[in-house]
Amino acid sequence: MPETTARELKLIQYLNEAYGKEKELETALQAHIKMTTRAPYKKRLQEHLKETKAQARALERRIKQLGGKAELGVVAEVADTAQSVANKALSLAKGQMHALRGTGEAEKMLKNAKTEYFNEHEEIATYTAIETLAEALADKDTAKLAREHRRQEERMAAFLERQIPVLTKAVVTEEIPPRERKPATPTRTVRSRSRSAKSGGSTRTARTRTSRAGAA
Repeated sequence: MPETTARELKLIQYLNEAYGKEKELETALQAHIKMTTRAPYKKRLQEHLKETKAQARALERRIKQLGGKAELGVVAEVADTAQSVANKALSLAKGQMHALRGTGEAEKMLKNAKTEYFNEHEEIATYTAIETLAEALADKDTAKLAREHRRQEERMAAFLERQIPVLTKAVVTEEIPPRERKPATPTRTVRSRSRSAKSGGSTRTARTRTSRAGAA
């Protein structure tokens, strides 16, 4: 059996970084989907979960083709050992998010979206690096795979960028009373300034008349 070259080892290393991240995000996305009540957002998360699982399978195949073995990160490895363990890991992750992620339903979804947005850009950077490495090493198959995955992550990031303002406005609606959403109009200050201006104007007019009378 031929020895794995330095070229192949480096490609396998980068692909495994992406693989571990995709498997980790499978668990996070499943938790986020269960926490999401807004239909369009939930649907897109479900679609991206399918993409994420497909990406992990494609990465695993490519790693094997290069003579390597797909290796999981700690979180994903625990979740992959058995279904019962996966469910416990998912429940734990969900519980931790509920405990830490804000006071209301909308705010929890907003914070999840911000985390997802961060993760998408990390993945974009990862796949950009893989694509560049593969092109430099004349590995067209790996470059094509990385490019396809990068574009999927870019589309998801663009969706989240549009979703974050929507979710932020939902937090305002859910948690801020209508009377507090705009600052109170400082009516007394305006009236008092208006009176001062009128009083000052009257004084200036009287002084002007007095001066003219004295001159005459």
